[in-house]
Amino acid sequence: MSKHTLARRLGATALLFTTALVSPALAADGAADAAAPSTIDEIIVTARAGSEARTRLDTSYAVTTVNEETLRMRAPMSVADALKSVPGFWVEASGGEASANIRARGIPQEGFASVALYEDGVPVQHDSGLGWMNADQSFRIDETIQRIEVVRGGPSSIFASYAPGGTVNFISRKGGDVMEGLVKVQAGDYGMARVDGWVGGPIGDWRVGVGGFYRESDGIRDPGYKGDKGGQIRVSVGRDFERGSFDFNIRHMDDNAIFYTGVPLKFDANGKPSEAPGFDALTGIWIGPETSGLRPMGRNGQPFDLNVKSGTDAKLTAYTAEFDYEFAEGWTFDNSMRYRTSEIARQGLFPNTPLLGSARLSSVRSAILAAVPGATDVQLRYVTTPTQIFNTTNQNGNALVSDGSIRQVSVTLDEFVNDARVLHKFDFGGQTHDVALGFYIARGEETFDRYSANTLLDVREQARLLDIVAVNAAGNVLYKATDNGFTRYGAEFADGEGKSTTYAFYLSDEWQVNDKLRIDGGVRWEKVNFKATSQRTATVNLGLSPTQADDTFLTGSGVFDTVDRSFDDWGWTLGADYRLAEGQGVFARWTSTFRLPSLGDYITNAANTSPYIQTMDLAELGYKLSIPTLDLYATGFYTAYDSLSFGGLQFVNGSYVNQTVITDTETLGVEIEGTWRPHPMFDLQFSGTYQDPQFGDYIYFETTGTGTTKRDFTGNRLVRVPKTSARLTPGVNLMGDRFRAELDFQYFGDRFGDAANTQKLPSYHLFNASVRFNVTDKLTVYGYGTNLTNELGLTEGNPRAGAIISSESGSLYGVGRPELGRAFRAAVMYRF
Repeated sequence: MSKHTLARRLGATALLFTTALVSPALAADGAADAAAPSTIDEIIVTARAGSEARTRLDTSYAVTTVNEETLRMRAPMSVADALKSVPGFWVEASGGEASANIRARGIPQEGFASVALYEDGVPVQHDSGLGWMNADQSFRIDETIQRIEVVRGGPSSIFASYAPGGTVNFISRKGGDVMEGLVKVQAGDYGMARVDGWVGGPIGDWRVGVGGFYRESDGIRDPGYKGDKGGQIRVSVGRDFERGSFDFNIRHMDDNAIFYTGVPLKFDANGKPSEAPGFDALTGIWIGPETSGLRPMGRNGQPFDLNVKSGTDAKLTAYTAEFDYEFAEGWTFDNSMRYRTSEIARQGLFPNTPLLGSARLSSVRSAILAAVPGATDVQLRYVTTPTQIFNTTNQNGNALVSDGSIRQVSVTLDEFVNDARVLHKFDFGGQTHDVALGFYIARGEETFDRYSANTLLDVREQARLLDIVAVNAAGNVLYKATDNGFTRYGAEFADGEGKSTTYAFYLSDEWQVNDKLRIDGGVRWEKVNFKATSQRTATVNLGLSPTQADDTFLTGSGVFDTVDRSFDDWGWTLGADYRLAEGQGVFARWTSTFRLPSLGDYITNAANTSPYIQTMDLAELGYKLSIPTLDLYATGFYTAYDSLSFGGLQFVNGSYVNQTVITDTETLGVEIEGTWRPHPMFDLQFSGTYQDPQFGDYIYFETTGTGTTKRDFTGNRLVRVPKTSARLTPGVNLMGDRFRAELDFQYFGDRFGDAANTQKLPSYHLFNASVRFNVTDKLTVYGYGTNLTNELGLTEGNPRAGAIISSESGSLYGVGRPELGRAFRAAVMYRF
């Protein structure tokens, strides 16, 4: 597609879309003032570096804001959950409070690989998509957070590393001129109890604040123990002085959050999912008492320290300092710094495709009977009750088993980041320029360890372990092919460590041409250097178990590879904002940017030769409107992503095989969001996205046992990205705004679980509700209900069945991760 054709399509799409919505709204300017406040005048601080304040109406890029009361009404259970209303974002929050996936404007990357997560304008983590350690594992939302700003695409990558898709900035609460605080106690019908608190105010010339949270929860998917347990605390101090200010805070987190993986599902001929017999797909979980306490064998024969019960186990301390000083008239130095040290282990049970127990036995029967003298049959028996035989015709109502992997990935990260800017605003030829020159540096040291072992499970909630045994004619066990449920110890191994240094220079200019037109531009040059060491793998027979479980143990070979590589690139952005009239404006922007390789690309394979610089072109054209009855933001966007490495691990014959293909993508779409306030007693918040996300040149040749097969997925839909998504939230205000009720409707169009578009994930919708009642000026009660209709909506299929071509396509049984089932919560908040 030529850029001229693109511009015409983008412009026509946005114009038609906004005209249809705006026309009736403009005619309604006589309606009463709305109770829901407008966000048009909120000051935006994310993805810009000027010295002059800019409101949301004045920005030349798409930005969404979420204020503190909206956060309280929605009560998100995770970082990802808080972003579900952001248009252009496809958010998968079904994995629990951490380890989510976000895809921005069609960019098909896992985790937070294309979106930067910031806290008070500083990265939570330099690379938010660092392998097996998404930035949301390092951050929790609580009452110390005052608001969120979300920039989609646009200039994000000029001011942040690894941020082509956008920047999410959590802005914390700071103490003010009056000592004040709050306490909020929350409980849920799934064994959840939580307390949040914050207090802040002046002490002498200083402003201080202390807050945080602690919670315990069984989890909506109950594993039989407290799946979520822990919290965090934040302490902040700061003060203003002549010509500047200083702020410092410490955030410490010690938290365990259960990691939800897929559940067994049954599919009809059209691919529509339903519950597998004997397993509640909405509240069930494979993990249970038998699997949570497993201690697989290590190389020395001693138990490996792996505790699935811990889920995502995060221990982190972050120190942040912000300083600004006007060192000369009109010249300001602004510096933000963060140092963090963390140990995060991500542990879970990763199920694979269910199959009939009889089929699992058939795959090993001949070999075992031939090897075991006197054996006449092969059976499945329960580990904890060895005399109990698995019924291969109707056990648990399904007669299914699954090879599930218990996995631990441990990452330690010590990281220092610093962003320094010099700001100056000056007049030239009767026009003003708001200029910033910045220097950013990030240094990190990381260690990475991975271990997994394969187990054999029945298919039921809180699954039980099975052994494959050979028996004689009398039914006596002669031999066990598995070791107390383990089919293979040492199924995965990784051992690496490395250092990375990144530095970047950036320059931006906000050029006010006249009172209506402003042109914003920026450039960034960035360089990263990696020094890493990783141990090669070797497959050994430990000979420590009489079973086959340790015969193919994957471990370190004692041979280490090293790497010392550097990459650099530069990007630019140019945008314009034009004020049509009071409360009305349009903007346009083109960004040509990049994503450099990360330390995560080398930490497990220092000899890796495939990492390369990914480049992309981003365009957006937007319309903004604010009148007494309506706030409206509509944006057409285009994303062209080159040299995308796409694929993942596929479970094949007890081992994990990496599948990766290099391709490019193209997405054209429209986003809309806003609030309609026809009457003080009623308002309607809305957001929606329509996009056409496609793979570009996606042709490769696959070598099989019968020869070479050409694969061509050019033009296929991007993986797990819907064409259409929408959110409508009508709200009712009664009793002089003391009472508010919201009904939240969410719709997500169909998606595909693989690049071949053979595994379709059907569309689904969710209904949530929330209420708020101000008992007094200080006491407020909240109530929440989520997934009220118990919708079985799949957010993902089974990535271990193949992200390129799913082996589960057309299967009767498979694995998928649905939205969490219906749940209710209540909270009481007291202000003082």
